[in-house]
Order: sequence, then C-alpha cells, then structure tokens
Amino acid sequence: MGSWFSTEIVAAGKLRLFCFFVFFIATFLFIRISVRMIRAQVKWWPGNVTPGGTHIHHVVFGLVFMCVGGISGLAVEDGTSIPAGLLAALFGVGTSLVLDEFALVLHLDDVYWKEQGRLSVDAVFVAAALCGLALLGASPLELGDLLAPQPDGELLSTPEIALIVGFNTLLSLVTLFKGKIWTGLIGIYVTPLALVGAIRLARPGSPWARRRYEPDSGKLHRAEWREKKIREPVEQVKVGFQNFVAGRPSIKS
Repeated sequence: MGSWFSTEIVAAGKLRLFCFFVFFIATFLFIRISVRMIRAQVKWWPGNVTPGGTHIHHVVFGLVFMCVGGISGLAVEDGTSIPAGLLAALFGVGTSLVLDEFALVLHLDDVYWKEQGRLSVDAVFVAAALCGLALLGASPLELGDLLAPQPDGELLSTPEIALIVGFNTLLSLVTLFKGKIWTGLIGIYVTPLALVGAIRLARPGSPWARRRYEPDSGKLHRAEWREKKIREPVEQVKVGFQNFVAGRPSIKS
C-alpha cells in the first residue's frame, strides 16, 4: 500500500489532489451526518453555532478554510511535502463546506432542507466526480494528451492544440446548452461523452430546445418522450441516492 501511494500518488504529483479529494468527501459525509443529527434534535450531539443568537452557517467556516488552505498552499513550492498535503486537505474541507450550502448562497435564503437545497448535493456530486476523474489521470479538454509528444515524437503546433481544445470546449458548451449538466461537465474530461451529448436531442425546457425546437415539432415531442420515459426514472434513482446520503428535504418550498 505504501509503495503504491508513493508511486501512484506522490511520485505522480497527485498528493495535493488526493488529499483534497479524501478530505472533501470525508467532510461532506461528516457535515451531512451532523445536520441530520441536529434536525433529529439528538440531545448529545452539538447543535448549531449561534453566538449571540446569530446562526453561523458552515459555509462561513468553509470560506475561511478555503482562504487559509488556498492562499497558504500557494506559498508551498514542493507539491510532495507534508505541508502541501495538509493545506490541500484544508482547502478540500473548506470547499466541501461551501458547496454543501451552495443552494443557500445562490438563493440568498436558507433553503437547506427545501427542494432547492438539492442543488447543493448536485454541486458536491459533480465536484467529487470531476476531482475523481482528475485523480484517475483524466485531463480537461484532453490537454494532457495534446501537450505530450505524439507517437512520432513531435509536438502538436499551437494552432493545432487551439483547434482541438476549442472543438472540445464547443462540444461541452453545446451539451450544457441542451440542458445536460452532468454530461456537459463530465464531458470536459471525457470528450466522447460530450460528443454524444452534443449530438443527441436537447432536454425540453433547455435553452437549446426553446430556441431551436418549434412547438408541436417532432423533435420536441421526442425530447419530451425521452424526458418522461428515460430521464425521469433515472432522476428518481439519483434523488433516492441523494436522500440516502444527504437526507430528504422536509420543508415545502
């Protein structure tokens, strides 16, 4: 295990990313357990932080941890050192706390246990997925492969790199414009996924569908059928998993 960690994580320059990812996930699980214990009014569990009667949301602590971990981390040049790992871990803790209340920041309202609060869980899941892909070696927009020497030993020219990166970016943007958030974001790292998302029908109600699909058109009807028959069952599974991990919303919007 130690040999694998030294070779695959430290030597590969992924120590900071690994520490960030582990503490990001651990913090999210901890804070969700904490808020569920508070909601259940478990007497022996510490409650909310309310000095002087003011409820301090954990997004505030997250911002402090992000600033300390991020700014201090910039001063550490050796990415394989213990301080580098610890500061990356602190940054991961802060990022998790902030994203866990992303919906609250977006709406400027305490929607944590409302339906709108699911957006926070989505944000955490997306961030964890993207970080996991990076940890596995995926590079955004295939930059890692483009900047590496080709099989013939030659490097791609700057215009060639710009063209490929621009095309990959366009695919992800079109996918996002079609209302496929998960596909578009993960497609930044997995280009074939972005290509599939860009080619296939847009979701009804998305900016793409509103602009390009005429009312009562065949494309709109097919998009609505797919939304009902395919996406909604998948969405129910995702919501069920979110409820299991993060807790079920209990306050009507």
